[in-house]
Amino acid sequence: MSVDVRDAVSADAAAIAAIYNHFITNTIITFEEEPVTATEMTRRIVEVQGHQLPWLVAMAGNLMVGYAYATKWRVRHAYRFSTEVTVYLTPGRERSGNGSKLYSQLITTLQAQKIHTAIGVIALPNDASVALHEKLGFRKVAHLQEVGFKFNRWIDVGYWELVL
Repeated sequence: MSVDVRDAVSADAAAIAAIYNHFITNTIITFEEEPVTATEMTRRIVEVQGHQLPWLVAMAGNLMVGYAYATKWRVRHAYRFSTEVTVYLTPGRERSGNGSKLYSQLITTLQAQKIHTAIGVIALPNDASVALHEKLGFRKVAHLQEVGFKFNRWIDVGYWELVL
């Protein structure tokens, strides 16, 4: 089945939260430790879009298979042309092309908005995310050791950058 990418709407919040909560409770990919509600996810979508930044969802028919979004990199005005980008796929949809499709559309949208730099922050190890970022032209620019602590273990974080 083909996958279509579109802007997220508030009605997508429950499906987005379901995808994200899997990663909260089962992986080190996010450093959040408590599941989020659909209400909280709606707030996040509205906040991102309120900053004129994209939040996209990938749909296979009526089934959400992933989402991607961009947030401000930092709050200082001088950083206004830089964003942090994020993508999550429904478990089992890795290496299906859905991540590439989402990120490609996200990058195209950011370029149209005159964003200069996209930054991916990856909890390590995460071979699938590293491969996706590098496939799309991101390059590793930093590695921070043991900056996160989840599931009783220290976790490294890498930074991947794409100058648009």
